[in-house]
Amino acid sequence: MFEIPPFVPFFLAALLALFLRGWPRALVMIAVPLLSLVNLWFTPAGSYGQLALMDFQLEFFRADKLSLLFGYLFHIAALISVIYSLHVRDTLQQSVSLLYAGSALGAIFAGDLLTLFIFWELLAITSVFLIWARRSGRSYVAGLRYFTIHIFSGLLLLAGIVFYSRSHGSLEFTYIGLEGVYGWLIFLAFGIKCAFPFFHNWLTDAYPESTPTGTVFLSAFTTKVAVYALARSYPGTELLVYIGATMACFPIFFAVIENDLRRVLAYSLINQLGFMVVGIGIGTALAINGAVAHAFNDVIFKGLLFMSMGAVLHVTGKINGSELGGLYKTMPKTTVLCIVGAASISAFPLFSGFVSKSLVMSAAIAEGYDWVWLLLLFSAAGVFHHAGIKIPYFAFFAHDSGIRAQEPPTNMLVAMSIAAVLCLAVGIYPQALYQLLPHEVSYSPYDVTHVLTQLQLLFFSALAFVWLNLRRLYPPELPSVNLDVDWLYRRLLPAAVRRAVAGAFRVDARLRGGAVKAVERLLDSVSAQQRTGGILAQNWLTGSMVAGVALLLGVFLLLGLVG
Repeated sequence: MFEIPPFVPFFLAALLALFLRGWPRALVMIAVPLLSLVNLWFTPAGSYGQLALMDFQLEFFRADKLSLLFGYLFHIAALISVIYSLHVRDTLQQSVSLLYAGSALGAIFAGDLLTLFIFWELLAITSVFLIWARRSGRSYVAGLRYFTIHIFSGLLLLAGIVFYSRSHGSLEFTYIGLEGVYGWLIFLAFGIKCAFPFFHNWLTDAYPESTPTGTVFLSAFTTKVAVYALARSYPGTELLVYIGATMACFPIFFAVIENDLRRVLAYSLINQLGFMVVGIGIGTALAINGAVAHAFNDVIFKGLLFMSMGAVLHVTGKINGSELGGLYKTMPKTTVLCIVGAASISAFPLFSGFVSKSLVMSAAIAEGYDWVWLLLLFSAAGVFHHAGIKIPYFAFFAHDSGIRAQEPPTNMLVAMSIAAVLCLAVGIYPQALYQLLPHEVSYSPYDVTHVLTQLQLLFFSALAFVWLNLRRLYPPELPSVNLDVDWLYRRLLPAAVRRAVAGAFRVDARLRGGAVKAVERLLDSVSAQQRTGGILAQNWLTGSMVAGVALLLGVFLLLGLVG
């Protein structure tokens, strides 16, 4: 097989997509991830595509068990997303989506930090067009905020790389740790892209504003590249345990009250990232395997949920829970596929989420993080509420909204079906995934303790949902916009800027008023000297008079310019 960097065929296909139309373009878009995946499958571990640049050695293709697993995942995600978007006639959107997937592949196979930086920035540049492709005012503004934050992440990464190269004399992309300034700069750059707390609103702000197909691409690549980068360079960093536990818990409260169902899934995405970050922070073989396995499964089942909601948006033009309901009558296939995704993210036994989430939780118990295990257990119950129940319930059941839609285009159903089959296949036969993980796995998720614990958790969570609904205590679906940390830059920052500008104008007005009064007092004093006995009433030489008049004229002109 050809040992070429996987991003190359994607970039070439993106170029072809600009000129091809109809079935030839569709054929190219489907063939590229399939053929590239086959080529990658037969590519042995090693370093390829090396290039000498000054005193540094760049590697455009480094393959090991960690990068290969993410490589397989991104090819599968690209294939499913491409099939889902075949009905789209937006040439730019289809071309950019291939560039975006190729950039993600370039980032995970980068063997050095400079190559990583190049694809890190390409991820930001290409993905923002998937947000703007919706061509609405909200998507344009959300895209600008998204782009600004990701470019800032790239600048932090670049600064960290500069300090790292001076400290180590190398650009190798390997374990970094929180050593020195470079460690913290790179850590923060990765954290922004991984949606760490206080840096997460680019995700919940922008993903729901993208096109139905664009959001599927976005959910698959950006944050998982960051998870890969953390697993590569910060395994065993205990700070990540606490950050991940926070990420797993806080989105639950916002997702429960959110009306926009795609924004609910955006919060849910952060929740699932929390499990991965906790696993990386614990750093043991079991924990890293759990983090990576959950990243693999999350791309599939979260993609399935985003696809099902994208299908609803595509055929109804609506996505708020308050406006939907009763769609199971006319969209039964989409309903069933959505329920498969909901069962997977909720970690039902025999579904994919169960076989990866339990790895992380078992690692937490094994390493003595008992309270972290309890927080993860709470967040697992919460995700069942807002993604496992709320999404299918309010979209397809609940009250009858009166909407009589039809099933989405066939390509959408095919893509969702592939994802659903993978959710079931991994859940039923987890060893197929386990054998691809970075470390050897001697773990069985289907023991009595794991299964009973999870079933009890799901049963009581469902019981709580039913009871809260019957008591009318569950937060209703209301047309509203909920702000969390983005309140700082949407409300506080604009208000602070307005007050600062108003204050500056007030200070300017006072300074001008004071200057005018001072000049008036000066003129009054000069006028007094013109009276009998005053200094200006005396005889003066012609030259002195001219100098005085010139001085007064200069002062007058200066005041005129200032005013």
